[in-house]
Amino acid sequence: MIHPSLLIVKLGGALLDDAAALAATIDSIADLHRARPGSVAVVHGGGISVDRHLSRIGMRTEKRDGIRITPPEQMIEIAAVLNGQVNTAIVAALLSRGAAAVGLSIADGFTTNTDATTRHAFDPGCVGEIRSGHPRLIRVLLQSHFLPVISSVAVGTDGTLLNVNADDAAAGIAKICAADRLVFLTDVCGVLDHNRALIDTIDSSRAAELIESGVISGGMIPKVNNALATAADTGVAVVIAGWRDRDVLFRIASGARIASGARIASGERIAAGERIAAGERIAAGESVGTTILPPKHDDFTAAAHTNTRRQETPQAPDLSSSSLS
Repeated sequence: MIHPSLLIVKLGGALLDDAAALAATIDSIADLHRARPGSVAVVHGGGISVDRHLSRIGMRTEKRDGIRITPPEQMIEIAAVLNGQVNTAIVAALLSRGAAAVGLSIADGFTTNTDATTRHAFDPGCVGEIRSGHPRLIRVLLQSHFLPVISSVAVGTDGTLLNVNADDAAAGIAKICAADRLVFLTDVCGVLDHNRALIDTIDSSRAAELIESGVISGGMIPKVNNALATAADTGVAVVIAGWRDRDVLFRIASGARIASGARIASGERIAAGERIAAGERIAAGESVGTTILPPKHDDFTAAAHTNTRRQETPQAPDLSSSSLS
């Protein structure tokens, strides 16, 4: 069965290019998987590795408004790096730590339905946007106590390879799988208040106040705004936490399950409708990263969590009319 609290952990950016940081993060993921099989899946990008590979073969990297311009002749190279080099390295590191990792992409098993994006004023090339999906493959792996490691390479309905922003890919998987939390691991422990103390939870109104007052500033502003947008779109609470704490994922998973509009509770008692698994406690006053709360989507989250908790294997979608080959 899937553990009742599913974490989607996004890996990317400088973390994947820092050997010490990545090793510590892999340790944390492996620890959580061993303690709670079926409770965690990883989604990753690998932009720095892609840039390095394209440069080595004489291809130019171009970005516009933060979006990688992806011509068809580069897409096969990008897929080779993300699905081959980066995914294989993460899977190998987890296997070496005793975690039953399985490498795949967001396209595998029709996990996502992705089209070429049309949301930009310019043509970014082979850049994908997730429209919908089905959790069957991920659910089967988790129920069998495997640890899915998922690259952000997608396939369009015509079979075209598409590059999906890794943050968007992680958000899409979190929504499709009705995860409890989506965790973005960074080089900071979370969002700090004016006293440099960690803020445990933020909603959109609190974030606006903190940005207006200058408490949230610099590079943390886009992190928080992106997390708010992701939480609103998916109905999943987003956690910004630091990778330097090896126990961070286990402590996040050991907290109270978050519902829309709720807070992580501390101590033995928590809000009505929430729960902490038997024997697990979070010390009073302890904060683990900053949780970005979604607006209330009661109907969406209730239905999503009900579907995820079902024990039986779901019916496979009807793929007979699919144009994929």
